Amino acid sequence: MNVLVVGKGGREHAMAWKIAQSPRVEQLYAAPGSTGMARHAQCVDIAMDDFEGLSAFAQEHDIGLTVVGPENVLSQGIVDHFEAKGLKIFGPTAAAARIESSKAFSKELMQRIGVPTARHRTFTDSAQALAYLQEQGAPIVVKASGLASGKGAIVAHTEEEARLAVTSIMEESIFGDSGNEVVIEEFMEGEEASLFALTDGQAFVTLVTAQDHKAIYEGDKGPNTGGMGAYSPAPVMTPELIRTAEEHIIRPVLEEMRRLGCPFRGVLYCGLMLTEEGPKVVEFNCRFGDPEAQVVLPLLKTDLVDVLEAACDGLLDQIEIENDTRAAVGVVLASGGYPDANAYETGKVINGVEELEDIDDLEVFHADTVRENGQLCTAGGRVLCVTALAGDISAAVDRVYQAVDQVDFDKVYYRRDIAHRALARLA
Repeated sequence: MNVLVVGKGGREHAMAWKIAQSPRVEQLYAAPGSTGMARHAQCVDIAMDDFEGLSAFAQEHDIGLTVVGPENVLSQGIVDHFEAKGLKIFGPTAAAARIESSKAFSKELMQRIGVPTARHRTFTDSAQALAYLQEQGAPIVVKASGLASGKGAIVAHTEEEARLAVTSIMEESIFGDSGNEVVIEEFMEGEEASLFALTDGQAFVTLVTAQDHKAIYEGDKGPNTGGMGAYSPAPVMTPELIRTAEEHIIRPVLEEMRRLGCPFRGVLYCGLMLTEEGPKVVEFNCRFGDPEAQVVLPLLKTDLVDVLEAACDGLLDQIEIENDTRAAVGVVLASGGYPDANAYETGKVINGVEELEDIDDLEVFHADTVRENGQLCTAGGRVLCVTALAGDISAAVDRVYQAVDQVDFDKVYYRRDIAHRALARLA
C-alpha cells in the first residue's frame, strides 16, 4: 500500500516514522513533509491546504490511505474533500472536527449530555465577558473558542490577568478570528493527563496515557506553549480512571456525535483534569497531540496502518491494541524567546542530531528545522523533540537528558523537569 501523510511538524514526523515501520507500506509520501520526515518518506511540495492538489496526487500515485496530522486542515474539510472523491483518509470531517475548532460547540455538547467538565460561559461581546469576570473573580480560565495552536487557553490567577486575557484575545485579536468568541470557565484543581481514543465513529480503542507540559518554564510556570515535553504512561491515570473516562466521556461523546449526524472518525484526544470529583474534560482535540504523539506512538506495538485503516473501514472492533510495557519521555528543544513569535530568531545551526539518529530506543523528531548549505538549522519556535524509551519513567528521563545535552544551537532552550509529576508520584 502507498500511504500519504499530510503535515510537517513533530507530530507528523512521529506518525511517518511509525507508519514507515509497517511491512504493508510500499511507498510513503509526506506533503509537504520536513527535513526529519525525509528520512522515512518522499516529501512532495504540496501545501497542506491545497486539497485539490493533494487529492490529485493521491489519485495519481495510487494512495491507499491518507493520514492527516494538523487540526486546521481537518477543520477546513480535507476529509470531506477526499471522501467525495472516493479516497480513503483517516480523520474527522469538518463537522466532527468542531469538537476542537469550536470550544463553544464542545462545551455545549458536554453540558447537554452530562459529560463532566468545568462550569463555563461563552461570550462574543468583550464587555459582557469582562462583566462576568468581575462577578466570578480569580483564578479563572479564558479560552479562545477557535484554533490557536495549543496556546489559546490562558489561566488567569488574578482578575487583572483575566481582564488582560479577554482584551488581548477579543479586542487585540492575538489569535485572529479564533478569538471572536471566548469561553470563560472555572479553574479546576488537579493533575492533567492525556488519553487518546482511535475511533471509527462507534467502536474505539484507547492508546497508552500521557502527560504534556504546556508551560514554558520549569515548575509549570509562565505562558502556555504548544508543548515543551511529554511522557508516557502517566502513572496518575490508573486503569480504573481510564475505564471511567472511556465509559463516561468517550462513549457518550461518540454517541452524541452520531446523533448529531457527524460521527467522529479519527483520533479523539481527551485532555483530562483529575479532580477530587473524578476526571473532567479540559478540552477535546480532533487529532494526535504534539508532543504527546512523540511518546505515545513509540510505545505502540500494533501496526499503526492496520489500526488507521480499520478506523476508516468501520472495523475497529476487530483490532486489539498492544503497547510496549516500557516508558517514553520526550523533551522539546525550543528557540530562545519562544513562545513569543517576535522574540526568537531562526536559521541557527543545529549540532549533535546526526550522532543520535542510529541509537536504539532513541528518536529525534523534527518540529521545525530546515537544511541550508548542507547544515541542519532552526526554522521556528519549537525545533526538535528528543524521545527516549527505557524500563521506567526515571530511567527514560535520565536517558533523554543525556541525549538532549548532546544537541546544541545558539540560544537553545528546554525544560529540565519533564515528567516531574510522575517522578514525584513514583518516589
